[in-house]
Amino acid sequence: MEETTGKQKTGEGQAAPRPKRKYYPRRPRAAKPAAQAGGEAQAPAENKPAQGQKPPREAKKPQAAPAGETAKKQPARAPRQAKAQQAPAARGGRGGRAKAASPAAAAAAAAAASAAEPRAAKAPRQPRRGKNAPPVRIIPLGGLGEVGKNMTLYECKGDMFLVDCGSMFPDSEMFGVDLVIPDFSYLQAHKDQLHGLVITHGHEDHIGALPYFLRQFNVPVYATRLTCGLIRNKLEEYGLAASTKLVEILPGQEIAFGCMKVRAIRVNHSIPDAVAYAIDTPAGVIIQTGDFKIDFTPVTDEMIDLATFTEYGRRGVLALLADSTNSERPGFSRSERSVGQSFMNLFARAEGKRIIIATFASNLQRIQQIIDMAVKYDRKVAISGRSMVNNTTMAFELGYLHAPENIIVDIESIHRYRPEELVIVTTGSQGEPMSALSRMSGGSHRNVRVGQGDFIIISATPIPGNEKMVTKVVNSLLRLGAEVIYESMYDVHTSGHAYQEEQKLMLSMVKPKFFIPVHGEYKHLKKHSQTAAGVGIPEKNIVIADIGDVIALTPDKVGIVDTVPSGRVLVDGLGVGDVGSVVLRDRRHLSQDGLIISVAAIDAGTGKLVSGPDIVSRGFVYMKEAEGLIAEAKDVTRKVIERAEARGGRRNLEELRGAVRDQLSTLLYRNTKRSPMILPIIQEV
Repeated sequence: MEETTGKQKTGEGQAAPRPKRKYYPRRPRAAKPAAQAGGEAQAPAENKPAQGQKPPREAKKPQAAPAGETAKKQPARAPRQAKAQQAPAARGGRGGRAKAASPAAAAAAAAAASAAEPRAAKAPRQPRRGKNAPPVRIIPLGGLGEVGKNMTLYECKGDMFLVDCGSMFPDSEMFGVDLVIPDFSYLQAHKDQLHGLVITHGHEDHIGALPYFLRQFNVPVYATRLTCGLIRNKLEEYGLAASTKLVEILPGQEIAFGCMKVRAIRVNHSIPDAVAYAIDTPAGVIIQTGDFKIDFTPVTDEMIDLATFTEYGRRGVLALLADSTNSERPGFSRSERSVGQSFMNLFARAEGKRIIIATFASNLQRIQQIIDMAVKYDRKVAISGRSMVNNTTMAFELGYLHAPENIIVDIESIHRYRPEELVIVTTGSQGEPMSALSRMSGGSHRNVRVGQGDFIIISATPIPGNEKMVTKVVNSLLRLGAEVIYESMYDVHTSGHAYQEEQKLMLSMVKPKFFIPVHGEYKHLKKHSQTAAGVGIPEKNIVIADIGDVIALTPDKVGIVDTVPSGRVLVDGLGVGDVGSVVLRDRRHLSQDGLIISVAAIDAGTGKLVSGPDIVSRGFVYMKEAEGLIAEAKDVTRKVIERAEARGGRRNLEELRGAVRDQLSTLLYRNTKRSPMILPIIQEV
């Protein structure tokens, strides 16, 4: 149990008396939840700040959770403790000046957090863990050896819960596929043991598969306030919002899943309200960072909770699962606030022109900086793109975005303003064919016509695989006469993932006994494991796993002991999983060499050719320019049917179709050195 909470359990339904509060008024207490299936749910403790800290902002306080959903919340607001320890130059509130932290400043801040009074950010007291403690099984169902569809299963003594439920974009070989999601078959086989799902943050690679998951599993979903808002928007599109138990949590809050307890810890990322999770198990504490960076000057979010990570490290952490995305990049990532300085320079440079900025719809810190620059330079802001409109509308409602009255204008009304009075924030930073920026580049956007008076900023780095699409959009915009700024030209983007020095800081704070790199391709996992070895973790204590591997953890050892069914499930339209390797192979074949269809009708009694054969070509040859080849193909089909008729006896249509296919394949390859898909259609009449 936690030593610093205002409530300590003395028996079923009883609580010890609280110490008097000297400086702050009592906040309303949530109703005491009932016991939760599979484990005991604890009521949130009162959010009493540690002495010397400010009370938490009311804007970020969620509604009281229903009974049986959440457990107690850590009273000490560690991010504010850490913030108080920063040098004044590194703080920088909204609208204030701040510089991105240097490596030296970062190390100093981490050291300050490590030296902080333990009671300021105390992790819960861990129970005694003997050598006979039951093993914890960690099963990654996505996110390893790939970028996307993150999902990790934790299992102990028959209790299970999940961290994240993401999707990923299909690669260029997955013709016609809309989305890729994890394989849920192992979860289906253990459906009764699954207690719930916790989400680290609101990016698609962590929440994108939720609609498909929740159609099969009726379990509660726990997430922070902004993440809940993004999930709710998504579930409403699929008609699942009313039937889903979506529970809002705060950093520091604890959730019980049977014999395991999960506590959220604030981290920085390219979206607000991101959290890591500390998982208290019979074998020891496991920390999964989720996507993180260490940003000492965030724009709208609070700083990563270094004090709590350090306190967990002081008490002892069994294993760390950490974000490996930028493990190949040395040094520290730039602060999100540094992008604001770039925007200031570019806004000054774009005097007299209309500014169009494309960025990720979820990057609310960047959108806030764009709004701040628009206010500074006396411009109105218009929003374009469905996801951008949905996300910004929700963020304004929840208080994550702020703008003076009358600054935001409808995209339909931009014709009322001169170009130099406007900033348009749009989707399409990845060159997506149907995005707002792509439609602008193609001249098909209903409200925006790009021309020589436009100054366009693409504030994002292309996701691997999207480079060609982004280049195509940039070229089209340049042809229309616009000036285009993108990341390789100017510092208009910074990563939301930790670089090597930040990864080292995390390892040094947490001091895990075992290390499991996650979230990245194999090269990222490998490099992260080398970084961990460089800060003193023995190589025998580092595990590089793959999706479907069962990682068993005890207080003394770690290893891969088994595998479970896993892989990729492809979503094509309304079909989920009905597109497999055979269908993809056929689609690939069609895309490369095209299709030939041979159509004929034979007499059901004699086998004599009644009509045809006719040849249809699609994507193979232009029939009017290959009349000789088409005539040969008809002749080959006719001869195969006539030989079958001459042999007499019972005709097998499948054998006849196979013979036509083989003969046509030989003819077409001999003449073209290509192998189209051949579809013989022979019917009896």
